[in-house]
Amino acid sequence: MDVVTFGEAMVMFIANEVGPLHSVRCFSRSLAGAEVNTAIGFARLGLKSGWVSKVGDDIFGKYIIQHLQQENVNIDQVMIDKKFPTGFQLKSKVMNGDPEVQYFRKGSAASHLSIDDFDEAYFRSARHLHMTGIPLALSNSMREFAKHVQSFMKMEGKTVSFDPNLRPSLWKSHKEMRKIINKIAFESDFVLPGIQEGEFLTGFTQPSDIASFYLERGVKLVVVKLGSEGAFYKSHNEEGYVNSYKVSKVIDTVGAGDGFAVGLVSGLLEGIPVREAVLRGNAIGALAVQSAGDSDGYPTRTELEQFIKHSVGRE
Repeated sequence: MDVVTFGEAMVMFIANEVGPLHSVRCFSRSLAGAEVNTAIGFARLGLKSGWVSKVGDDIFGKYIIQHLQQENVNIDQVMIDKKFPTGFQLKSKVMNGDPEVQYFRKGSAASHLSIDDFDEAYFRSARHLHMTGIPLALSNSMREFAKHVQSFMKMEGKTVSFDPNLRPSLWKSHKEMRKIINKIAFESDFVLPGIQEGEFLTGFTQPSDIASFYLERGVKLVVVKLGSEGAFYKSHNEEGYVNSYKVSKVIDTVGAGDGFAVGLVSGLLEGIPVREAVLRGNAIGALAVQSAGDSDGYPTRTELEQFIKHSVGRE
């Protein structure tokens, strides 16, 4: 495989009408989860991606497996748990900006993923590991699994990318979140924080200072996501800003960061210059915000190339 990732997938019910969730009567079903979003994004670009997790022995779990099969994501290490359920979430419909989201995930099958579920041969078969900070917050067993996987992949000489993807509501405290997220970040090759995440994790406000904080601790490349302002990248020998793409209308920002990771990491794995990889990340992020589902806007290789070719008006 080219890329492997792990985490929790949830069935997502998106409101069909604008308004607070408690007043919505009709929803449409989709799929959610940062890591599964990236697995789908990589697969759509033609990379061989795999996703490791647990789902419940229920209709939600069956839906997730079926959906990923249709997206050509490898699910050989997706285990069916007969004791614990698959998580789900509700998401409001908004005309622009961030929607309201309510989760029903506590005690889910995925949160019981542990080191006992680690398959050495499966992870060794992948060139790259992509991680986010979400599994670190879901349970102690999942956190230990994450640490073990990262350590193993580093020992095997694989590259590791890490998106902090902070979820404060899942952590006991901000102090714990900062400490554990940074510990994983320091052991990664590529770190991809949003600007506000970077400020929280490092104490610095400028993208260059945020990047230097991680570079000084062994990270090879840091890319700070700046939303509509694009992104800033810095390694030990190059740095720069890459402008965003103009979009006619922002429908839903959820999934844009995961899409950015897909563009950046796929570019790095293909050996294109860092600046071009960041540009690709910006492009997929721009496509993502123009659709309601978390991964609905992720492009195929042809769609991505056409978007970059014809989007001449970057901000």
